Amino acid sequence: MKSRLKQPLIRHLAVVLAALPFAFGVAHAQDKAGSHGAAEVKYQAGGSPLAGEAMHQNINPKAPPMTAAEFEAGKQIYFQRCAGCHGVLRKGATGKALTPDLTLGKGTDYLKVFINYGSPAGMPNWGTSGDLSEKEVDMMARYIQQEPPVPPEFGIKDMLATWKEVIPVSKRPTKKMNKYNIANIFSTTLRDSGEVALIDGDTKQIINIVKTGYAVHISRTSASGRYLFVIGRDARINLIDLWMEKPDTVAEMKVGLEARSVETSKFKGFEDKYAIAGDYWPPQFVIMEGDTLKPLKVISTRGMTVDNEYHPEPRVASIVASHYRPEFVVNAKETGKIMLVDYKDINNLKVTTLDAAKFLHDGGLDSTGRYFLVAANASNKIAVVDTKEGKMAAIVDVGKTPHPGRGANFIHPKHGPVWATSHLGDETISMIGTDPIKHKAQAWKVVDTVKGQGGGSLFIKTHPKSKNLWVDTPLNPDVKMSQSIAVFDIANLDKGFTVLPIAEWANLGEGAKRIVQPEYNKAGDEVWFSVWSAKDKESAIVVVDDKTRKLKAVIKDKKLITPTGKFNINNTQHDVY
Repeated sequence: MKSRLKQPLIRHLAVVLAALPFAFGVAHAQDKAGSHGAAEVKYQAGGSPLAGEAMHQNINPKAPPMTAAEFEAGKQIYFQRCAGCHGVLRKGATGKALTPDLTLGKGTDYLKVFINYGSPAGMPNWGTSGDLSEKEVDMMARYIQQEPPVPPEFGIKDMLATWKEVIPVSKRPTKKMNKYNIANIFSTTLRDSGEVALIDGDTKQIINIVKTGYAVHISRTSASGRYLFVIGRDARINLIDLWMEKPDTVAEMKVGLEARSVETSKFKGFEDKYAIAGDYWPPQFVIMEGDTLKPLKVISTRGMTVDNEYHPEPRVASIVASHYRPEFVVNAKETGKIMLVDYKDINNLKVTTLDAAKFLHDGGLDSTGRYFLVAANASNKIAVVDTKEGKMAAIVDVGKTPHPGRGANFIHPKHGPVWATSHLGDETISMIGTDPIKHKAQAWKVVDTVKGQGGGSLFIKTHPKSKNLWVDTPLNPDVKMSQSIAVFDIANLDKGFTVLPIAEWANLGEGAKRIVQPEYNKAGDEVWFSVWSAKDKESAIVVVDDKTRKLKAVIKDKKLITPTGKFNINNTQHDVY
């Protein structure tokens, strides 16, 4: 009897002991890295709208049994917490692959310890942190041994079923019908309410709250400045006409089941003609009519990675419109490939593919608009595309997990024109030379590095008329850092930064009050900051005088629910950052 009891106990102890290095490793890594690892995990492990999608349940007969209810609960947890790192099909992205051919051999006991304690590679300690209960840890250990459920595809017929031309082009204004200074309107994401607030930058008053998709990721302005495109993470696009007496939606459509990016054609002769959106699921991009959102072309991004391995779900992370060619620059996250999509002849679409690095994320143009710099955050690199010549200009090593937003362009006091990025994974700010003509020796190299407050930065910002460089740290676990902003004097970068207590200036009650995304007004003399708290807490927008660095205004309203990204119409229209 005793010998029979000892065997399972010994096996269990062996599993625990085998996994203990992971447990101690993640604790050590978190102590050593401080804010850096935690910030990266928070950013990458965000929820996915796919949690609510009906999917086929294909249970592997070799996997441990699960009830239908357990499988559904496991799917919900996976897409809410895990898909951002491990992928929809569990093929791996920022996190490692979790397909049955890998997980079945580990066994339930091993996987439970792994999920419970995490790993030094960045896997969160879901159990010991209290995020998952003991029963949920057990359920997830069994769930990832099943065949991954596959979300449905989403083609043009599906898109047309969601397409609404709220106000047809023929019935829209033929001239501007309001007195707003449209160029200085801020499209402000209200993340958890599924809305954007259109705020008058001159009066600081809310013009309209527009219902949109969930967690709007970005807003983009058409080449003419008339139309505003916003896209939610649920892949719903709203087309807002800024000429209306009260700017509002004139067309909307879902381009998939999960998405992040939208852009419009800007090349001369094609202004406002086309729009493009990139999906996370299905892995594809969609070209639409620019003034109606009617879908015209759907192109899959499935294919080979830069390592020559097939990937079934390369997510489209970011898109920019070229000013030098009739092209969109489309970045496929997992493949590390950049597609130059020539829209001159929409019926005979030409796509040029460039090899960059994994995993492509956000980026922006240099000050001339010719070179596009995009973060390959898993490789700690910035890829540079020459949009005039249609080829790669360079791949530059930077800090850990670069996250520039669109980056920051300014004249470095020693090295000439540079584009800068901050990082999720460390406190550094990397400055890359961007002038291959007058400053050839500095071009496409990190010419200077300074330290900011800490890791967990999402956005870095300046303006051609400003002498300041602003760097946020909203994902740093240190409250002092997440609730403040660091600002550098561009002429004296070596002197370090000054910290401004933005959350304190907002004078709010309880809440996280994370300070995110500096955004300039059109004139370049004000910087706007989101004070981002929980859905049930008070949030605000804080406006700072750029020259004096003093508080200028606080915008408060019960309707400002979880404000995050802000996009000034003029600066977005003309790629000023």
